[in-house]
Amino acid sequence: MIEIRQLRKVFPNGVVALDGVDLHVPAGEITGVIGRSGTGKSTLIRCVNRLEEPTSGTVLIDGQDVTRMRGAELRATRRRIGMIFQQFNLLTSRTAAENVALPLEVAGVSRAQRRHRAHELLELVGLADRADSHPAQLSGGQKQRVAIARALASEPAVLLSDEATSALDAETTLSVLDLLRRINAELGLTVLLITHELDVVRRVCDTAALLDAGRVVEHGPLGDVVARPGSRLASGLLPSLGRVEVAPDETAVDVVLLSDADERLAAALDDGARVEARATERIGGRLVTRALLVTRDAAHAARLSQELTPA
Repeated sequence: MIEIRQLRKVFPNGVVALDGVDLHVPAGEITGVIGRSGTGKSTLIRCVNRLEEPTSGTVLIDGQDVTRMRGAELRATRRRIGMIFQQFNLLTSRTAAENVALPLEVAGVSRAQRRHRAHELLELVGLADRADSHPAQLSGGQKQRVAIARALASEPAVLLSDEATSALDAETTLSVLDLLRRINAELGLTVLLITHELDVVRRVCDTAALLDAGRVVEHGPLGDVVARPGSRLASGLLPSLGRVEVAPDETAVDVVLLSDADERLAAALDDGARVEARATERIGGRLVTRALLVTRDAAHAARLSQELTPA
């Protein structure tokens, strides 16, 4: 659905925000781009809908190069791209329903159609009873739900989310993420989500990319990423085992199992190791088990690590 090739963005002051980004966002999936502040995440997403002009490279949406579009063609494409902002960007003088209807008003849709579509979308995000409320009367989570409904007003094929939960508390963040996942499933939207929180990626994403110094340094389906030896993403996505201590004469082996976890751990026990800790979670649609095995033989530990590491 979205194909980003060798995308560069150099600002007039010489700062290189994006330095040859390559990224594939599969149709109908949620792809999360994660990285520290200043790595180019927001610049990347703003180049996708041309709120920022790329210096070079291409952004293809359904095979059409957005970077070459101008005028009416670009405006038509933007209507197929919904955008959710970190700070909601709602008009304080308008009600929730009027904010949702704003893109349709700009597009020249009739008042009756705008009203019907706005109420339909507010019901989708669970705010049908707040249609006449102004932003000042809404909580942060409710404001973001209104912003999500507004992003869906033009029936986009692509939804871009720029740190949409970073201004929300933990409980509200979970409810908004669950809403995004439900919308993705029900509407079949392709979602590109920018975040600095691995918990967000773990909860809703199918695919993840790590951005560092303006480049994608790691990318793949979550189920593959967590099994990748040496993965920087995996360290934050895998289940936590808590604090575990082993004796000085013992060696611990941290392993990840994607299938047949019980059977493979039982085989390790028969081989003389013990399971000191384990945890299982569903990550990227796959059950992932992380276990800490302990043995007194360093050579045995190395063999276990090799045998249990996914191919």
